[in-house]
Amino acid sequence: MLPPRLIITQDRCGSQRGIALIITLWLLVILIVMVFSFSLSVRTESLAAYTNKERIENKFFAEAGIERAIMEIFYRSLYKHQNVMLDDSGVWEADGTVYREQLEDGYYRTRIINESGKLDINALSDLSGIILNNLLVNLGIPKENADVIVDSILDWKDEDDLHRLNGAENEYYEVLPKPYKAKNGPFDSVEELILVRGVTREILYGSKERRGLVEFLTVHSKTGKINLKYAPKELLIAVPGMTDDNAVNILNERKLKLSGSISIDHMNLNEKNSLMTQYVGTDESNVFTIDSSGYKNNEKRGYSIRATVAIHSSKMYRYLYYKSPVYSQ
Repeated sequence: MLPPRLIITQDRCGSQRGIALIITLWLLVILIVMVFSFSLSVRTESLAAYTNKERIENKFFAEAGIERAIMEIFYRSLYKHQNVMLDDSGVWEADGTVYREQLEDGYYRTRIINESGKLDINALSDLSGIILNNLLVNLGIPKENADVIVDSILDWKDEDDLHRLNGAENEYYEVLPKPYKAKNGPFDSVEELILVRGVTREILYGSKERRGLVEFLTVHSKTGKINLKYAPKELLIAVPGMTDDNAVNILNERKLKLSGSISIDHMNLNEKNSLMTQYVGTDESNVFTIDSSGYKNNEKRGYSIRATVAIHSSKMYRYLYYKSPVYSQ
């Protein structure tokens, strides 16, 4: 039998070896975690660099779509009554039709909208307010909410402090959690509607279920009438006296004819129908909104730009609005 002292010493040595093994294992775990973290960091940075590169390329494609649209607008203004085309892709209409153009290693999807095909909220009156009211109801907004929105828009831009039956003036806005005053002046942009009583982000910008007011309203047409050549169906059927058949006929006529050659006579409307014709016309605006999205590889990760341009002559234009990028609201 070994001496007791020697047995104790061996136990201590075994205990120390166990501790050393545990420390070694912990160091190994820490080392593995560090290597994994470094690898993940490198991979994340590489992915971020690739994503940023793709984003920049998508942006260039979207910008190419904006420039192409502006060139198309100039050609339209130069050759209003001629079927002049830049290439074999056809004439680009300013009625919101989406055009897809393939480039070397990507493409853009672009549409042009003449602002005269929208309802100008600065020209809105108690009479033409019925169009906006009908539009809201057709988009699924309850009638009582539509009444509040229309009256509040009219109150927002008029110069007095008297509110309409369903409207709002300073006494409403000044008691909000973040108070402010009614503008009592014209709207600077359609986005300003978010400040008006009753207008929510969903109503203004839309959702997956319905389109938003930004698609149908403008501050640039400077007229209370809607241009039949460019108005979307939702806005057409909101016009008092306009039937579904009338709207379909108008859309069909637009497909068959170049918009520049269309007049009210071509629209199968009765000019004696004063109820309808006091709200519609065919006078064009020199202001256009362009929506352009660029794509390199992945259509889900495109880059979108929205621009509003005013054409001043055959050689000059000016940006009134430019948003890059445009995110889903």
